[in-house]
Amino acid sequence: MTRLRLGPLLRYVDGTAATLWVETDRPCTAEVRCADGTTGREPTFQVAGHHYALVPVGGLTPGTDTAYEVFLDGRQVWPLPDSPFPPSTIRTPSGAEDEELRLSFGSCRWAAPPSGEHDPVGPDALDILAAELADRPDGVRPDGVHPDSVRPDDVRPDVLVLLGDQVYADMTSKATKSWLAARRDLREPPGAQVADYEEYTHLYYESWLDPEVRWLLSTVPSCMIFDDHDVIDDWNTSASWLAEMRATPWWNERILSGLMSYWVYQHLGNLTPSQLAADKLYAQVRATPDGTDALRTFAAEADRDPARTRWSYRRDFGRVRLLMVDTRAARVLEESEREMLDAEEAAWLREQALCEPESSDHLLIGTSLPWLLPHLIHEAEGWNAALARGERGPRWARIAEDLRRRSDLEHWAAFPRSFEALTELIAEAGTGPDAPATVCVLSGDVHHAYAAEPSWPADRRTPDARILQLTCSPVHNRIHRSVKWGFRFGWSKAGRALGRRFARHGRLGGRTLEWRRTGGPWFGNQLMTLSLRGRSSRLRLDQARRVRGGGARLETVEDRRLTS
Repeated sequence: MTRLRLGPLLRYVDGTAATLWVETDRPCTAEVRCADGTTGREPTFQVAGHHYALVPVGGLTPGTDTAYEVFLDGRQVWPLPDSPFPPSTIRTPSGAEDEELRLSFGSCRWAAPPSGEHDPVGPDALDILAAELADRPDGVRPDGVHPDSVRPDDVRPDVLVLLGDQVYADMTSKATKSWLAARRDLREPPGAQVADYEEYTHLYYESWLDPEVRWLLSTVPSCMIFDDHDVIDDWNTSASWLAEMRATPWWNERILSGLMSYWVYQHLGNLTPSQLAADKLYAQVRATPDGTDALRTFAAEADRDPARTRWSYRRDFGRVRLLMVDTRAARVLEESEREMLDAEEAAWLREQALCEPESSDHLLIGTSLPWLLPHLIHEAEGWNAALARGERGPRWARIAEDLRRRSDLEHWAAFPRSFEALTELIAEAGTGPDAPATVCVLSGDVHHAYAAEPSWPADRRTPDARILQLTCSPVHNRIHRSVKWGFRFGWSKAGRALGRRFARHGRLGGRTLEWRRTGGPWFGNQLMTLSLRGRSSRLRLDQARRVRGGGARLETVEDRRLTS
């Protein structure tokens, strides 16, 4: 009897079509049957002894919310028996010009511990969102949500954007460490980190078999992109870091397994049905009894030459354009040529941001790493980059490389040419008669949330669009008290003054852009939501908080209009 091992995940949805991802425990045909009679069928493909299917469903009716079930070889496996959750549904957009899009985003999620165990990092924002959305009029609700906490269906997200660190390959839980110890000797590298594809699958099970998150991902479409912890902390921070990692005996298996598992568990679902149909690797993997070798070859080529593949992608939601940008694998790392994006990736981003400007009311750029940082951190990263490339001689370069790794100095500001290029692109995209109402950079990574807005020099035209950096992290993680203090200080006047000292020492010259924090900093497990209708936009920040007497709830700590 074939079992559903993981999923379903509702990944892509438009007015008439959807794709749903599943993992099963053996080869089979996966089928999605919708309440309106529409269906989709797909045989599984195999990678490393695991079986997957991405099931396309066509013929859906725009503007409907349709329950569905999953069958494997004709036997129903979803919804689960005795599930406390409502039926999973596919909600299609109507295509109306005044239709609202609600997009929730965040990053950095450690898997929540099993129900009943103490959670050392506080309530999980995704868990609580799911529990609140699942609340039913009959009073039946999943465990963990406070009885007074109700999130009505009219604020259910239309899409969930996960901006990296969906799994932590280098920071495993106590339960995962025990599981790893039963497989191999943890005294040997990489120790309690994951080592291969099989161990990566365990991370996804731990994270996505969480009952609340499993139901949420089955009924709210998702877009994903990796960050460093999906592979390893500070992934691709510098050329010397990469050389050192490649010299270790365990790194090759780790990076290949990381890219292979990302392709299977996250990347495939990011693609539209037409992109899937044209994807040669997807066709090759599906056409063979075992696609492991083909996928492994692809991962090796992608690691050796990042220009051979593209993890970035575009999604259009009516008149809202979302560009999800790979800021990890596409880097140029030689100190004299450092770029956040290689030439091909930068050209792709520019083309997608500027083409057909009249077709978008809002341009969203999803990058796991923030564009605008606290001022002190921005200047420190520029200073560090200057010293690392030799601005103050070899001794300072060695110090700078050590500091870069210890302090995670690797955001856009650490790639000065790329920061300037992105700034110019954002300004160009936001200027002119066909400019969108907003250009928003959506980010995570830094374990706090904030909004920041740039101001432009007097000698250049101010963009017509409202431009914002919106950062939200973590969904479920912790931040040390000293780091929290550092971020607060980084935004302060004293922090800005100290940053200017760094800039002078690094011979950086004057900044071409100024910005100010217009919201936050907020600390805690949290989600941001953009509500977009026509050219209007609204921002909301919800934090997951424990409630006296037990349970948890999402509390709205910021809710304001951006454009009208």
